[in-house]
Amino acid sequence: MTTHPEHLDVLVIGAGISGIGAARYLLAERPGTTFAVLEARAASGGTWDLFRYPGIRSDSDLHTFGYEFKPWTDPKSIASADRILAYLRETSEEYGVEPHIRYQHRVLEAAWSTADARWTVQVERGDTGERFTLTAGWVFGATGYYDYEAGFTPTFEGRDRFRGEIVHPQHWPEDLDYAGKRVVVIGSGATAVTLLPAMVEGGAGHVTMLQRTPTYIMPVPSEDKLANGLRKVLGETRGYAVARQKNILKQRLVWQFCQTFPKTARTLIRSVNAKALPEGFDVDTHFNPPYDPWDQRLCAVPDGDLFRTIRDGRASVVTDRISTFTETGILLESGEELEADVIVTATGLNMQLFGGIAITVDGTALHAPDHVAYKGMMLSGIPNLAFAIGYTNSSWTLKVGLLCEHFCRLLEHMEAEGYDVCVPVAPEGMATRPLLDFEAGYVQRAIADLPRQGDRYPWTMSMSYADDVKLVRGGPVVDEALRFSTASPAWATTASNEAVPA
Repeated sequence: MTTHPEHLDVLVIGAGISGIGAARYLLAERPGTTFAVLEARAASGGTWDLFRYPGIRSDSDLHTFGYEFKPWTDPKSIASADRILAYLRETSEEYGVEPHIRYQHRVLEAAWSTADARWTVQVERGDTGERFTLTAGWVFGATGYYDYEAGFTPTFEGRDRFRGEIVHPQHWPEDLDYAGKRVVVIGSGATAVTLLPAMVEGGAGHVTMLQRTPTYIMPVPSEDKLANGLRKVLGETRGYAVARQKNILKQRLVWQFCQTFPKTARTLIRSVNAKALPEGFDVDTHFNPPYDPWDQRLCAVPDGDLFRTIRDGRASVVTDRISTFTETGILLESGEELEADVIVTATGLNMQLFGGIAITVDGTALHAPDHVAYKGMMLSGIPNLAFAIGYTNSSWTLKVGLLCEHFCRLLEHMEAEGYDVCVPVAPEGMATRPLLDFEAGYVQRAIADLPRQGDRYPWTMSMSYADDVKLVRGGPVVDEALRFSTASPAWATTASNEAVPA
């Protein structure tokens, strides 16, 4: 007797903020669709469950980082990981997502067969080691774009000589004791500016942020008083919706202002920093990046906690380059030595497309740079594969929600027309550029290994929520870039090329 693998209409990979969101949209918009969410780890939450370093929090407000359909009711707008996790898991339970999540199910390979018009997916159980096969009509990659196995750490001369502890925030030891100790945090991004005040509050003797290049840093209120007031007056649902639109507009205006008037923005940020720092502090050395505001992500510090610890003398900032680690700390190129008992390498993350899954199409391995992103959610030439990547210049979830809506509309159209296969086909000879126009180190290190984007819609990687509301939410599902077909070995030559309003 032959046993066929379990078949699903949609296989969602990842139970973080994108995967839980995708599952909820499928349940709400496509109640007859069979799907499962495979999560390699033993718990949901993705990034918010993986990272355990002190003070981990959002750097976007939760009225926009939260789901459109699920009000954020906590008074804190810039929230800690435990509050975000509670929100995600409450969402999963409330909207019926939890029964669809299969934990400790790691996807190893996904192979598309044109003849069968389906994906064959190899899965490994983390708890038993068992390997088995599933098939799916669609694969939805909700894996984010970070490598969950290892963060980025550059090679440091003399690292092995250091007698203290060296930790990376992505693999924070639960038993790390830094009470009363001298800590050096290497880095100047969101993780570093979070760690500095958190470790001070956690009892560190002194914490030094050692940076090669400064970052734009701005204090923001941890509570959005207007949003909290709106919820009290208008109720949770309406108040949240109004606060969300307010913050979406605010994010966009700040970004546009920085892009349009970079010199003025730089001056304003410097002025805010100077007022928040001790008198006589060398602002131009330590808080004056060589790039324009929002060429990289602007770091938000809730209630100015970073500046407060510097003013109190419990933390400091050093801008220099590392010559070598020593037995007792770090020797800088300037000749200064920073003594340390603990060194934290908050030096960034590694990007990894589709969680490192081996993807093939009719036996040919996916080589991402050969493909162009379609509407920021599919790849040219790859059938029935969708993914979710959020904005780099505002809240991640704003983009993911729109993509999930659009994905459900696409499934609806295919069902109505009797199609099994959908594949974007890029225009011949279209000019392309890097997928993300963003200068952050983690992006630049990986940019050559990522897909490309084109020079026109729908092949551009939009970073405008307003544009995406109009084009992705309000526009038709079908256009001349998509090819549809029924299950057949010859689908590529018989596919429909008709643009049908949806």
